[in-house]
Amino acid sequence: MTELKNVGAELSRFRMRLLAAGVGVVLLFGVLATRLAYLQIVRHEDLLERAENNRTAIVPVVPNRGLILDRNGVVLASNYSAYTLEITPSKVDDLAQTIDQLAEVVDIQARDRRRFKKLVEESRNFESLPIRTRLTDVEVARFAAQRYRFPGVDIKARLFRTYPYGELASHVLGYIGRINQSEKSKIDDSDDADNYKGTEYIGKLGVEQSYEAQLHGLTGVEEIETSAGGRAVRRLASNPATPGNTVVMSIDIKLQKLVEDLYGDRRGALVALDPKTGEVLAFVSKPTFDPNLFVEGIDVESWQTLNESPDKPLLNRALRGTYPPGSTYKPFMALAALETGKRTPQQTILDPGYFMFANHRFRDDKEGGHGTVDMYKSIVQSCDTYYYMLAADMGVDMIHDEVGKFGFGALTGIDIFGEVRGILPSTAWKRRAYKRPDQQRWYAGETISLGIGQGYNNFTMLQLATATGIIANDGVKMKPHLVKEVVDVVTHASQQTLREIKAEVSAKPANIDIIKRALVGVNTEGTGATAFRGAGYVAAGKTGTAQVVSIAKDQKYNAANTAERFRDHGLYMAFAPADNPQIALAMVVENAGFGGMTAAPIARRIFDYWLVHQYPSEQDIAAVRMGQAQAPIGQPRAIADVPGLPGAVQSAPAASAAPASAASAPKNTSQTKR
Repeated sequence: MTELKNVGAELSRFRMRLLAAGVGVVLLFGVLATRLAYLQIVRHEDLLERAENNRTAIVPVVPNRGLILDRNGVVLASNYSAYTLEITPSKVDDLAQTIDQLAEVVDIQARDRRRFKKLVEESRNFESLPIRTRLTDVEVARFAAQRYRFPGVDIKARLFRTYPYGELASHVLGYIGRINQSEKSKIDDSDDADNYKGTEYIGKLGVEQSYEAQLHGLTGVEEIETSAGGRAVRRLASNPATPGNTVVMSIDIKLQKLVEDLYGDRRGALVALDPKTGEVLAFVSKPTFDPNLFVEGIDVESWQTLNESPDKPLLNRALRGTYPPGSTYKPFMALAALETGKRTPQQTILDPGYFMFANHRFRDDKEGGHGTVDMYKSIVQSCDTYYYMLAADMGVDMIHDEVGKFGFGALTGIDIFGEVRGILPSTAWKRRAYKRPDQQRWYAGETISLGIGQGYNNFTMLQLATATGIIANDGVKMKPHLVKEVVDVVTHASQQTLREIKAEVSAKPANIDIIKRALVGVNTEGTGATAFRGAGYVAAGKTGTAQVVSIAKDQKYNAANTAERFRDHGLYMAFAPADNPQIALAMVVENAGFGGMTAAPIARRIFDYWLVHQYPSEQDIAAVRMGQAQAPIGQPRAIADVPGLPGAVQSAPAASAAPASAASAPKNTSQTKR
């Protein structure tokens, strides 16, 4: 049976479908035309820029880091160029296997693997990290031939920081290291973020950190045309980087080396400065470390050695180490007594060898005492009893207010980061420092030991040197600084560091003169006389010995029966020439005992170098290290004749020679005094 079709209806449906398809096609072409018009007309500029960006790449050009020089032009930090073998972890499937295969092509030591592992832990996995640095030309050629085997591995030419004298002055120079996440966040939030594009290193400590803005330079850019595969075709434009400026420090690196040699393996700190300008001439912390270890990323083994050493070589003792000042505190106590009227120069006490306060006996270190003692004798012979009594008369808050004028317990404002305040105690300080009411209370007996620089007193050698400079400079406090000038690498213009007067201590000139005369007496007839016998100048100073641990009242201190790290510290503060000071210093030799025997001989060699241009003999340096030298041993050398000293600069130090003194040094009256 044949089915009848409605031809008209079929044709009508076909025409409707054809019309719908036609409308759809027209709409689609309309959309395409509209989109094309939008892309070609409305977004023409934007898409053209994107296309250009796909064709070109903007590459940051990292600037050369600025040089660091000493005051005489000796280079202390510079740069060198070398090839590095680098891995981008995110582009490598099996990192350990890749390193093993690379070791077959290029020499990779266990130390390199440990350092790389540490870098991977500290960095993001898309960053290129060095597995080997300072490749030889042979190693570069060998890897280039095998390059296809190692996706994500490449050779790059980089500038490396180098410190040519290794451990010498490492705490003051600091070092550079890879930018960590915390530093990266700070940079990204700063106005200087663009200047660190392409940069992986930043100053970490010392001058490298504090003068980062001057040393870093300005990052340049290059516009490079690239192929579809991302390879550079040609350079389209270039804006070169501007190298960092040259930082000229005030330290004399030969003086610095002399001090570090004199310390030898002993621990301690020394700061020497020009009291008239505040320029730091030597800034020593012993032991030291090699900053070159940190440039490429320090390996775990080396880091543990430094970080876990009981000698704490990473601690900047001159800046952050605090010590009781011992008897070096007495001149400041004496000056405070004169200013407040608590003592006159002629006023005397009778010293029986102890001072009784309540039921406690505070002993002088000289059995039987010093007899009748006035202010001059109290400083020259370092009479403890005199200052026990003075402290009791003044009280802790008066001591705090008067001695605090010299900068104790306050930041000096030196131009590197990390300085600590130390402790200059007062009743208010103790209330802040402790939580329990019984601990917050100040007891009168605690005041007595403050007079001899013990008790809660704790200061840095930087503070003590600055305070010494105030007396040397007749009451004018200069702000200490380590950088003498910054030289613009482009214009060669020099920006001098301002000689900033921080304050003028309100002390009568006559009172300062009294203290100065006593300090000269220390080195001519007192506890420092042996070390300065025969010097061609007059030096003022004060020896000191500071207890590390308390001794029971029924016992007497015996160094031979005391563990080395619990023995007394030896201290010394001084300036010279006494009538026209060119240099002032403060120092501590940890656990070395009497400062007149261990610290003062070091100061003598420093003054000989700076004032009369003599460098001690090798035998003399060795004797000082052993604590055996009282007067120079062997014929001193001229500065220019000393082998192994840094640099080509053979000129004498920038200081006036001291006039020779006809004063002879009488025999030291006490070899056991502080």
